[in-house]
Amino acid sequence: MTIHRFNNGDILEKRGDALVVRFAARRSVLGTAPLNGGRRDDLKWVFNHGGETSGEMKAPTYEGHVAAIARELGLDPEYSSGLSTGACVDNLSIKSLTFEDTTVTAVVTGGVDVNAGRVGDEARWHERDGEVVFVAGTVNILLFIDASLTEGAMARALVTCTEAKTAAIQELLVPSCYSSGLATGSGTDGTIIITNPQSKVRLSEVGKHFKLGELIGRTVIAAVKEALFLETGLSPERQMDIIGRMGRFGVTEAVLAARLEANGLSFDKLAYRFEHLRRNRMLVIRTSFYAHLLDQLSWGMVNEEDALGEAAVILALMGMDSSELNKSSNVYQAMINAYINGLVKLLI
Repeated sequence: MTIHRFNNGDILEKRGDALVVRFAARRSVLGTAPLNGGRRDDLKWVFNHGGETSGEMKAPTYEGHVAAIARELGLDPEYSSGLSTGACVDNLSIKSLTFEDTTVTAVVTGGVDVNAGRVGDEARWHERDGEVVFVAGTVNILLFIDASLTEGAMARALVTCTEAKTAAIQELLVPSCYSSGLATGSGTDGTIIITNPQSKVRLSEVGKHFKLGELIGRTVIAAVKEALFLETGLSPERQMDIIGRMGRFGVTEAVLAARLEANGLSFDKLAYRFEHLRRNRMLVIRTSFYAHLLDQLSWGMVNEEDALGEAAVILALMGMDSSELNKSSNVYQAMINAYINGLVKLLI
């Protein structure tokens, strides 16, 4: 089924659980795909295969697995490059922008609820002899630039595209699943850049100071946000939630339930009140200030004394007690505990 026709004749199709792009002529490609990744000029197809949640391998290596998928899609693996994802490809987003004679189109699928991470988080997997464990999630981007780019510009396009993906995820305040940090992507993201070497438009600059960089940024940010919303409902409204803002610091329903039970109270009996409290917009906004203060403390951008002083101010604005802030030598943890205890008192 044809989903999109590009001005240069390329066609985006849906074949089963995959999005397949059939090139109308020679294209220059740079990608992170396990199959024919890197820089290629001889490819005929690129694809993004969804539904990779079972963990079953079709070959001993990840590259072989994706090659097997290519054959199932009716493609020659030698001339194909493909990504795989746990996201549903039906939830794709296509965003396109044009400036004068240059058009950029981003085709994105995504999901980060179970696999989001911040670069530098402690990793739990290591590639050994080509073995790969699949994790549901992933933000996969097929980025089409209808212009001829220099080799350096193609590499820079990959950097600008990645920055845009991270900007979208950070603007949604997506938490890392592996640390208390804000996510910068998922652990299995993939990107393929496709350019048109036959175009009369030849460009060598793709940074943020140039229009091509702007087009990449705007299309990718918009497409990533839409794809994440279509996949899991991730949106500013869903994130308007105190647990959404503080969950990465260990402020969860389970922790609140344990604190209430320690005080002889039942979380279940207070669940209705909690559902209203967690989405109180003013409380969410002030909680956001508190979360950002915790971030700045962890980044070394504010010292402990200043953090404690401002934490007391914000807690007071939320109607919470700040007297427990000085009961621990660990300022970071003391701030988190004070917030949890403050929520408990608001609930009762």
